[in-house]
Amino acid sequence: MTKNNAKRDKDGQSDPLPIYECHPPAWIPSTHRVADVGYPGFDPPHPGQEEDVLSDVNIKAGFSQATSVQSEHASAVESCFPQESKRGQVFDDDSITALETIMHEVFCRRTQYASVVPASTFKIPSRVTLNDTRRQSWFADLANPDVPLHKLGKSVPHGAKGHDLLDLLQFNNVAIPRAVWFLRVFGANETAGLRNKPNFNPTQYSIDWTNVVTGYIRKQLGEIALPSAPRPGLNIKQTFKGVLSDSESRERWPSAIATIYVEGLVDRRTFLTWLVQQMSGCNLAQAGFLAHLADQYLDDMLSSRALTKPFVDACVAKLIEIRTFLPDQLARLDALLKSLLQRICLTLPDAFVSPHTWANNASFVVPILSHDHSSTSTSSDTRSRVTQRALHRNITDIQRRTDAMLFRNLPPRVLERLGSMVVDIQILNSISSATDMSTIEFFSCDATDHPSTSTFYSKLDTLLTWSVTPLQFGPHRTYAAVSLLSQYRQRTARREVSLSALQDYLFDWLDTSEVAAESGNLRSVSALFGKLVKDGLFDYASYLQRLVARGEESLSYAQSIVPGSKHREFLRWIPLHNTTSALSHQRKVILHGARARETPEDICERTTLLPPPTLSALRESCSTTIQAPRFEQVKMFKQWLLPNYNKFSAVSDAYDESAVLQTYSIVVELLSCTNCYGSLLELSLSVLSQTSNSQITEVVGEVFHRFANVWTSMGCTGHMEWKNRGMRVRSLLALLIQMDAGRHLNESARAQITADISSFTHTDPKPDAPSILANGLWYKYRTALDWGWKVWDNTIASLRQVPLMTADINKRHAIALRYAQFLLHVDQHLPAGIDDHVLQWCLGTGKGEILALSVDAWDVCSVVLLFLSVHAFLRGLVYPAWHICANTTGYSAQLPSIFIQSANGLFDRLVLHQEIQVSSTAPSPMLDTHRIHSRRQNVFHESHFPQLAEEMPTLLLIEFNETVPSELRATAKDLRVRTCESREFRQAAYRDLDVIRQAFEQPIQSGSIGETLFEPLVNALKVILSDSSAGTDVNAFLTGRSPSELSPWRLAATAVQLQFGLRQLGRAMAHDVTKQAASTSLDKMTSMLFHHSMVSDEAYFIAETIRDIDGPIAEKFFNNGFKSIVDIFTRTPPPALARDTLFDRVDRARELLRVLSHVAEPLRTKGVVLNLDPLVQERLSKVILEALVTIETMLSKLTDTSHEVKRCAIFLSRLLQFSLGFIGPWSTTCMEIHESLTAGLFRLLLVHATGVHFDPVVFSLLADTLYFVIDELGTHSKSGTPDPFRFYPKHLESELPPGIPTEFYAQLCSLLPQLPPNDIVKSLVHAYRDHSGQLVYGTLVQNRPWEWIENLGEPPVETGFRPGTDSAIKNAASLSLEFFAARPTGDHILQMSALDTDEDVADQENMRLEGDLRSFEDGLSAESIYARDWRETRLEAHRDVHARATEYTSADGTDDLGALTIPPAQIHSVSRRASPASSVRSRGSAQGSIVSLRQSPSMGSKAPLSTVSETVEDAEAGTAEMLVIGHKRKAETDDEVEIIEGPIPGKVRKGRTVKPRPRRK
Repeated sequence: MTKNNAKRDKDGQSDPLPIYECHPPAWIPSTHRVADVGYPGFDPPHPGQEEDVLSDVNIKAGFSQATSVQSEHASAVESCFPQESKRGQVFDDDSITALETIMHEVFCRRTQYASVVPASTFKIPSRVTLNDTRRQSWFADLANPDVPLHKLGKSVPHGAKGHDLLDLLQFNNVAIPRAVWFLRVFGANETAGLRNKPNFNPTQYSIDWTNVVTGYIRKQLGEIALPSAPRPGLNIKQTFKGVLSDSESRERWPSAIATIYVEGLVDRRTFLTWLVQQMSGCNLAQAGFLAHLADQYLDDMLSSRALTKPFVDACVAKLIEIRTFLPDQLARLDALLKSLLQRICLTLPDAFVSPHTWANNASFVVPILSHDHSSTSTSSDTRSRVTQRALHRNITDIQRRTDAMLFRNLPPRVLERLGSMVVDIQILNSISSATDMSTIEFFSCDATDHPSTSTFYSKLDTLLTWSVTPLQFGPHRTYAAVSLLSQYRQRTARREVSLSALQDYLFDWLDTSEVAAESGNLRSVSALFGKLVKDGLFDYASYLQRLVARGEESLSYAQSIVPGSKHREFLRWIPLHNTTSALSHQRKVILHGARARETPEDICERTTLLPPPTLSALRESCSTTIQAPRFEQVKMFKQWLLPNYNKFSAVSDAYDESAVLQTYSIVVELLSCTNCYGSLLELSLSVLSQTSNSQITEVVGEVFHRFANVWTSMGCTGHMEWKNRGMRVRSLLALLIQMDAGRHLNESARAQITADISSFTHTDPKPDAPSILANGLWYKYRTALDWGWKVWDNTIASLRQVPLMTADINKRHAIALRYAQFLLHVDQHLPAGIDDHVLQWCLGTGKGEILALSVDAWDVCSVVLLFLSVHAFLRGLVYPAWHICANTTGYSAQLPSIFIQSANGLFDRLVLHQEIQVSSTAPSPMLDTHRIHSRRQNVFHESHFPQLAEEMPTLLLIEFNETVPSELRATAKDLRVRTCESREFRQAAYRDLDVIRQAFEQPIQSGSIGETLFEPLVNALKVILSDSSAGTDVNAFLTGRSPSELSPWRLAATAVQLQFGLRQLGRAMAHDVTKQAASTSLDKMTSMLFHHSMVSDEAYFIAETIRDIDGPIAEKFFNNGFKSIVDIFTRTPPPALARDTLFDRVDRARELLRVLSHVAEPLRTKGVVLNLDPLVQERLSKVILEALVTIETMLSKLTDTSHEVKRCAIFLSRLLQFSLGFIGPWSTTCMEIHESLTAGLFRLLLVHATGVHFDPVVFSLLADTLYFVIDELGTHSKSGTPDPFRFYPKHLESELPPGIPTEFYAQLCSLLPQLPPNDIVKSLVHAYRDHSGQLVYGTLVQNRPWEWIENLGEPPVETGFRPGTDSAIKNAASLSLEFFAARPTGDHILQMSALDTDEDVADQENMRLEGDLRSFEDGLSAESIYARDWRETRLEAHRDVHARATEYTSADGTDDLGALTIPPAQIHSVSRRASPASSVRSRGSAQGSIVSLRQSPSMGSKAPLSTVSETVEDAEAGTAEMLVIGHKRKAETDDEVEIIEGPIPGKVRKGRTVKPRPRRK
């Protein structure tokens, strides 16, 4: 032993080494809280351990610990249950029951040993009174963040309140969180004495404190004032002061508002209401601050429409003000306001659903809402595009809903039945002599109009009814109907349209039509079907067979049954143009029996026809033939008259010309009286083909001209034959050009005919004096253009001398007739006739001569005028005479009475008389009557009829002109009424109703008729468009005496009359003299209109007619309409409205609403403001309220859906919307009624929101109606500071029924007065358990910000993860644990703390330690699922692997074999981690598990893109990492974490990715 060793031994004896004690690591918790059973996974050496026993086995073989199980991958189940299947025993019911019992005992024992939650020990910091110095010191400590609040929380100073308190906190520059704590404590002390009172409201102090805060902000806003405009005489200078530009004022601006608001210290409803009100009344400078406040709290505002709606109005008003006065100076405020409006439109579009507000501002608001204010967004920005689409969708929806409530842009109504009928009737009435029948497509050729469809039948019914009804005019209708049907049959022949189908339709119409069954229409029906039979469209034999086959009774006249079948009359009257003996015998047997020897037809055939000299004598002598059935007439004409006349015409040259013309005229008038125009056409063509006499040809031409409408309707082409035969008669050539109308003749033929007319030469072969004189003048002066005018002038001068030449009237008339014959020959010599020359003379130099004519001279001239029957006489003589009489204002002596009376007589005989007598001294031959009737048609031609129509108001002026003698006035009235009632005039009027309307409107527009004549003018129009002239009011056309006025046949005329009448009443109401009478007439008319039951088509047609009214007429119209609706609901009211009664009244009122809505649509589109009677609207609102209450009662009693009740609710909502669309003052009673309406509508809204009566359509309609009513109540409210929640429902959210759809639920919540609760108490309710242990939810938890104060007790200081020794539960917070039913469990919650200053190392180590601790804990954890996912996905699975694993790797992270990839299919899952204190066997197994994962070089080299590599950490780390897929960096922030639900296929152990070794070249 050396010296040093001896010294060391000496020192060791004096200072022995301490005994080594093995302690567990600090992070390992004890196995048991009380018993000393060690630590889990910590087994330090101890005396007597098995390793120290020197047994034979240990000495020879060494110590080895036996395994507990056969394999590391096995479990203890094999040991416990070796004899049976593991799975069967583990999941056996008895085993699970045993485990459940054991765990239940464990929890019961833990509960027994757990401590009890103590009572709350929280105390509010008391208030103490401090002097100024100590108070200032206390507030200085409060402002000092280094002074903990628990030191200051023992007591607080008592002192300043309200604004002074806020100024004190601002002056001391107290941090916002600490200031909020102080305000809570301050409020808690203020409310401490009030909490025990029974009527204590926890939110009242929040409201009071909100008023303090808002008052403080208002005071700051008051310092922001815009400079006022300079006023003359006042030397006041004011400049704008920016609050934020001054540091002192900027510091006083309350910056803690956001925190105070979020913490719930202010009442949200009160604060947001103040903000909305301030925004409405602030200036633009203040709006900048308020807009930023609103932008901060807009999310809460959007939950209530009561706040958002007025805020939208305020923002729109500010934007209008900015763009009007400061368009380029407040761009940031402009952009902010636009952003606010767009956010509101996206989130709560119902705030814009206010009809009147939207209608006034839509043109300004829509571009703002549609504009994308984001300048940085590009076309590829998906979010911007989605936002724009959502905005566009909401804007479109808002526009649609507001238009619907205002009844604007109503969908066009297609009048399928009535409208199409009116159009078809107008087409048929427009047929004239110039119409090309082939161009009228009455029956469309589309497949939808096939005879098997209802469309064809409806059109066929219209066509057949039009041809026979007495409500239409013209003898041509029968032939037009057959021509149109025949043309349709020809066009559809290729489609194999069977005649049997058409036969069935015609038979059905004949069998079922009410018009055909009327006895007065029998002649027209027989003529129609006779023409159908003649053209092969209707089979008479099949008609007989069908009647016999179905057993039609009373077809024979031999039977005494009265009345007989209507088909008996049809069989007798329908003519047979081409029949057989068998068919005639069959008809005779059916009608008269087999034994009848004499029939009525035989009696008619024996009637003798005498040649009468006059038309009246003709009708009297041939009355039997004229009144005979159509069958007998056609049979007699076909079999007797026409054959005999043809024989006479063949030898007519042997007879005198006058006799031939007289005979032809008699036959023409007879055929005309019986409407046998087919026979007349056959007769005329036969005469034309057999004669060469120019006089007879001229007469035949007049026949063609007289019945030109009939020939056109027949589609006759006989005029081509006239041209081919080379007839050089001017009248025929002119008629040929007229009827051709450029359709048939080619250009060369038409030019030739025109040349023939221009160079027309006619030499009368009759050598009488008039003819010779006319021929001589024509030969001499034919080259002069005005020779006709000179002849007429000289003739009138000569006729003036006739009374002076002789006093004998007979001689005068004889001389006049010779002059007339002479002028007739002159007329034939002139290419265009003498009409134009006479008209020029009358309107020129002849005016004076006409006025100078005496009575005798007029008597002579009238003979000439009547004989010529020239239309120019009306335009040159009659019409000027009427104008002179109508415009006279002086004495009656100044009137040319002789001229006016003569003109009246001339008009009467030329236009109105059926039998015209040219001379009073000698009877006029039939030929003269025939010529006058022929030339009369020119008056009603399309080119001349407007002039006649314009003279009807002139006659009315004469009638009401007091300066005109009474006999002239009576004559004018008689002429007007007889003219308007004539069928020729009405036919021309119905051909173009616009001509009549313009003729009656022209004198009003020119001012020639005063306001006193408005009603007589309307009555005069009624005479034209109605059957009767009775009645003196405008409303006569709607009386019960004329129900046909609203039928399709008169509906167009009724519309013209109604429209014209309303216009005249409007003009009359504008004058005080006629206002009362016009108002009375309008009341009568509208009353008849609204009380007339109309189908929907009629209502829409009438509404379309009168929709152009405005002004007082419209106001009166709507007032009377509302009165009628009120009368419908209130007439003879029963004790309670019966269900059926309510439905009937709703249906009747719906008709009126259709009319009113369509009349109001153009007025509301134009923005016309109508002032209706407030009392009428009030009564209407009351009626609607009562009906809604009745509906609510009905719904409460129904257990299933009732569509009828829903329709009633929809109608009443629409009616209320229509009424609210009219702006006017509301009385107090009206306000109360509408407030009741809001409650009723909201109740109905809840009914239709869920349950059996759920209906999204009704819900949406009721919601919009409720918005409308609430907005109108707010508009008419007279409160100075209106409460935005005043008229909204007072329900609570908890009172809403369950099961409401989410969208509707949010819509309902936006109507409620409660705003969403504070986030602290959101979705938090009081609950308790009933006797059965079920959890029962109670009321919502109310926020108590002034009672819930932060807990400022001494926090426990923890230095690690292990819990402290003091585990007692503290109940020291202001919110007691009793509210949460808290109970101790005995578990510990791991506390997070950093163990290392290096953040990366600390975070990594903390997560590792926390994971290790949690692996040994069986208690609860405070971490969420997201925190757990964060931790577990970033832990290494084998960090307990020994660091020597690094010896297999090189410095660059690769081993000798290189970085080999492992296919995912070969990666097996391993244990999450090994035990921190694993045995040697465990460590070796863990190490071996990593090495075993290396892929053999012989394995495939193809690997996926995400490769799996393996590496180990540095030797200093001492742990191994998990294998990872791909290159995954360490996440640094929460934003980089993506949590994927569900397991990830092929999950492997994580580890760091090692770069592959570069390939050797």
